[in-house]
Amino acid sequence: MFKTPISALVLIHTHDLQVLIMERADKKGFWQSVTGSLEQGETPLQTAVREVREETDLDASQYELQDWQTTNTYEIYPHWRHRYAPEVTHNTEHLFALVLPNAVPIKMAPDEHVQYEWVDWREAAKRVFSWTNIDALSKLGERHGLTL
Repeated sequence: MFKTPISALVLIHTHDLQVLIMERADKKGFWQSVTGSLEQGETPLQTAVREVREETDLDASQYELQDWQTTNTYEIYPHWRHRYAPEVTHNTEHLFALVLPNAVPIKMAPDEHVQYEWVDWREAAKRVFSWTNIDALSKLGERHGLTL
């Protein structure tokens, strides 16, 4: 079954803008925020909550989950395009943030990520691989009157 070309990206961060980033298991050196495709019948918000649980074991209902009402459409990297129907080349990503009072240990999904770090939001923007993740981090800074 092919993946749906609609996804959620969730910036997990603290009030002082420490951001959780994780290194992908299938692509060494590729760091990212929580992200994942919608499953059948899900809304982007439901996907955000599910992906946070699957990738970090955090319960999003215990924190402030923000829907930023923002989407980005991007070309799917060729090395991941086989996961989608043959005619699909682009994905639409919905942006969310999960605000935690402080950095906490997480339990990663080992088939998805190999390590994680809590880093300053500007450092996160230097390390993540996708332009949409960098854009999300830039928006995080802007929400706090800061620029990259």
